[in-house]
Amino acid sequence: MNTDHNLNAVAFSATVHCLTGCAIGEVAGLAIGTALGLSNLATIVLAVALAFFFGYALTSLPLLRSGMALGAVIPIAFASDTLSIATMEVVDNLVVLTVPGAMDAGLDSLLFWASLAFALVIAGLVAWPVNRWLIVRGKGHAVVHQTGVHG
Repeated sequence: MNTDHNLNAVAFSATVHCLTGCAIGEVAGLAIGTALGLSNLATIVLAVALAFFFGYALTSLPLLRSGMALGAVIPIAFASDTLSIATMEVVDNLVVLTVPGAMDAGLDSLLFWASLAFALVIAGLVAWPVNRWLIVRGKGHAVVHQTGVHG
């Protein structure tokens, strides 16, 4: 296999990994915020906070299970995921905010779920080259792979 193919595959895997954490946090945050009737701003802040939490958790748990100390895991999770999650969150929330009525749609609305799914796909597409760029430079998920626990 050629090196670009391997790099693309690792970047894709890293993107899916981060997107999973973002999706869990976004769905939970938007669902909780909508169900509680929070303002759009409060709902987005909650969703972003939960996206970072779950993104970091998905990186941290396997490292912790391998026996690494929490003090060693935290900087690895921050280094590997922060730019990817931030990229996804900016894009995801901008997309959802631009879909007319999406933020005001209820949890039982197809508009709510379809706009969220669409936004997450777009966020993943935008984050893939970011992850690829980071990995080429030995950053992002390359930091996690250096531990030997992932990949």
